[in-house]
Amino acid sequence: MREFENPDHWDTAALHYEKTAHPFTARYAEAALARVPLTPEARVLDVAAGTGALALAAARTGAQVLATDFSPGMVTRIAAARLPNVEARVMDGQKLDLPDAGFDAVFSIFGVIMFPDWRKGLAEMARVTRPGGYGVVATWQSRGAATFLLLGQIRQTLFPDLQSMAMPEAVQALNDPKDFARELIDAGYRDPQIDQVMYEYELEVATLNEPDTLFGMSPDWTSLSDQEKAAVVAEVRRIAADRAVLPIPSTALIGVARR
Repeated sequence: MREFENPDHWDTAALHYEKTAHPFTARYAEAALARVPLTPEARVLDVAAGTGALALAAARTGAQVLATDFSPGMVTRIAAARLPNVEARVMDGQKLDLPDAGFDAVFSIFGVIMFPDWRKGLAEMARVTRPGGYGVVATWQSRGAATFLLLGQIRQTLFPDLQSMAMPEAVQALNDPKDFARELIDAGYRDPQIDQVMYEYELEVATLNEPDTLFGMSPDWTSLSDQEKAAVVAEVRRIAADRAVLPIPSTALIGVARR
């Protein structure tokens, strides 16, 4: 089992993820929400919700939101928001314990792409979407985003002989908009629209004083020796030069389709 397929990994990372990744992925969640008309009467499902970037934003529309994740630690962070129109439940997105056609909009923001059987995850999303409802999936392009992307690039430069973290299969399979659209159709959706969205992750150079906090969720970091880690930090400082903030352009694809 790869690390990102293990709920224990995400349980451990939940608090750190909420502080670092959540604010950035929330920007893509807002972009996804902008593509779907929601009303206070809408029923929304967030699959592999993480700490709830999409779910909590959707709740602000007044919609009734169910957020699911296989990590109890992640679900606990969503529940801690104590929003009356958000329910959070531990659930495997590859086998949703939910009835058919129960939701007006089903989202997965960088979630279903992590599944071992991501096609089953897409099919489950379609199954629980009502006829005429929406399915929305976000996936990274290239080799991820933010600190993961930067670290991968630096590893390739400094240590070309070291094997880097394997990307989830879905990131590669959905990297081309045409392939992405075809997979949504095969899952049970129709009329897919695939958009490219890019935001810059702003890495505060001062956080390099605690590099384990900055990079610690990535196996590309934890697999390095202390000497190699020091070299990575030095390279980031070199790239940043005199800047206090290093922007890292991070590109995603957002697919929207109807049931």
